Amino acid sequence: MSTTAPTLAATATPPDAAKKPHVVKAPHGAQRNDEYYWLRDDKRKNADMLAYLNAENAYADAVMAPLKPLENKLYEEIVGRIKQDDSSVPYRERGHWYYSRFETGQDYPIYARRAGSMDAAEQVLLDVNKMAAGKDYFSVGDWEVSQDNKILAWAEDAVGRRQYVIRFKNLETGEVYPDQITGVSPNLVWADDNKTLFYVENDPETLLTVRVKKHVLGTPASKDVLVYEEKDDSFYMGIDRSRDDKFICIGVESTVSSEMRCAPAANPEKFTVLAPRERDVEYQADHLGDRWVIRTNEGGAANFKLMTAPSDATSRKQWKEWVPHRDDVFIEGFELFDGFTTIAERSDALERLRVLKNDGTEEYVKADEPAYSMGLSVNSEHDTPWLRYSYTSLTTPGTTYEVNVLTGERKLLKREPVIGYDPEKYVTERVWATARDGVKVPVSLVYKKGFQKDGKAAMLQYAYGSYGSSTDPRFNGPVVSLLDRGMVYAIAHIRGGQEMGRKWYDDGKLFHKKNTFTDFIDVTDDLVKQGFAAKDRVAAYGGSAGGLLMGAISNMAPDRYRVILSQVPFVDVVTTMLDPTIPLTTNEYDEWGNPEKKEYYDYMLSYSPYDNLSKQAYPAMFVGTGLWDSQVQYWEPAKYVARLRDLDQGKAPIVFRTNMDAGHGGKSGRFRRYRELSEMYAFMLDQLGVPATLAATASK
Repeated sequence: MSTTAPTLAATATPPDAAKKPHVVKAPHGAQRNDEYYWLRDDKRKNADMLAYLNAENAYADAVMAPLKPLENKLYEEIVGRIKQDDSSVPYRERGHWYYSRFETGQDYPIYARRAGSMDAAEQVLLDVNKMAAGKDYFSVGDWEVSQDNKILAWAEDAVGRRQYVIRFKNLETGEVYPDQITGVSPNLVWADDNKTLFYVENDPETLLTVRVKKHVLGTPASKDVLVYEEKDDSFYMGIDRSRDDKFICIGVESTVSSEMRCAPAANPEKFTVLAPRERDVEYQADHLGDRWVIRTNEGGAANFKLMTAPSDATSRKQWKEWVPHRDDVFIEGFELFDGFTTIAERSDALERLRVLKNDGTEEYVKADEPAYSMGLSVNSEHDTPWLRYSYTSLTTPGTTYEVNVLTGERKLLKREPVIGYDPEKYVTERVWATARDGVKVPVSLVYKKGFQKDGKAAMLQYAYGSYGSSTDPRFNGPVVSLLDRGMVYAIAHIRGGQEMGRKWYDDGKLFHKKNTFTDFIDVTDDLVKQGFAAKDRVAAYGGSAGGLLMGAISNMAPDRYRVILSQVPFVDVVTTMLDPTIPLTTNEYDEWGNPEKKEYYDYMLSYSPYDNLSKQAYPAMFVGTGLWDSQVQYWEPAKYVARLRDLDQGKAPIVFRTNMDAGHGGKSGRFRRYRELSEMYAFMLDQLGVPATLAATASK
């Protein structure tokens, strides 16, 4: 039972969006009425639409006004744990040590390097604080230094729509060149001549990556040469250099297929396909020495295997198996070194690193906790016995180690400083919840030491569960403010992610998508049954595709959740997937299905949150979006909230916050996003009846 009554303002009146008849038609004849379709404006200029969003923001301001002191307190706590003048672990590349750092009170990083050693004078590459001055949003997406270390290219976005502009700087003179390339993704690769830059051009409407072009420094962008164009709009595209810098490779990848074409970096005129694409065959390759190493699922290797091929390979017939497929181990990636190869794997829903030495022996990098996250860090050089890796858990801040694979010596390079935080005061554990079909779902938990599992606590349960994206138990600084108030934080590793291997993903997409939603609900029930939380003090949180999850569970099991936190939610599934002009739609037919086919249409319609809103009492909700979001367009949550207000039979508050100058990732800058998070957390704590003051939980 809640310990306090919600303190939100009750006098404000929520906006009432106008209804305008609009029929959404499918090619197979199905029709649906969408009375709020008019809220869509691709140009973001419609006066009525903007008035509605502003009215919702004003309503949010009024409702949240009594919680402003709690929001401020949370913000001060969260920011107070951040070491403001922090810097990253330096890495060496072509004789220079590269790193980023923050200065006290500044929102953005400074990218810098030192020649020869970290004792040399600092050279600032980009001071993003100066670049972002006077802008509501600013981001540097990618930057690359030419092979001779003299020219810097970077991609910047001043809108938040992930349409970047490439610019150039002479690192010897400081001159910023007049060259500018617009409408691109943040993916840059220099050729060996130090004047030719390869980049990926976006479609201006769908924002899909469609063309690779090359720009010669000092020439107009209008003269840039087309290198490759992808005609199939279900594929994403990227470019990179191979591990040994011998090749520049263009990779294209859909949900179920991939293809690479590579050219010598010294003379990148002809790009040769490594192996032609084939449906249901995925591969990623890297080159070192005289061979390619390839991660692939070909031949039915659902959890992937590693193959090798000669440098001149052009078909899969030349591939030879090296590391075989295993049903109980999922291969996520690999890193090549002269004397060994490191494989990033998953087993029993936990990450691990396997080191394969050239002499045929192997070993695993050790972990110390029952639930953790471990992965490859920046390993910029291949001619070294030192392997850098990252380690973190729900109680251990992000840590970078390096281990000598020859001697076993391990060095702690850095642990993320968290001011005032003592990991010994918190406990993390891994439990398994039983889903309704009998499947065991892993759950990572963290709480303050001394917590009593008596069924009285408040709990925040988080999940994502789509695209095979695994949600690992990493340290989350803001969550400490919840733990210190006696809450439990749980990550549900539900189907649709890839924590338990490829089948875990396959069982949570297309016609199995509802497993994602029912897994989440069943985890909630299991945790409540075990006494981790009171049944009326559970909050749920998800964003983007995790926002789809939030919309689905609030329709399917509204009584299980006291409050739902939903950020940039993908809630209008059918209408969006029927429109190929919306960014990401066509790429994702193999994730959700193509609703132009009736069987997919019907299944998607059966869970689409917007289409399944009904007359029932809904939990309290905090819904957030960004006007310039390019991945989940603002009108999806706007329409969803408008219809939700019409149908909701309950009395719990619904707050809808639109960031008018941000995109999918929220506001730019390292502190501004914590202001948004603090507001959402204040709403949640109030609804759960969690005291604003810190809990007196024992910490012995």
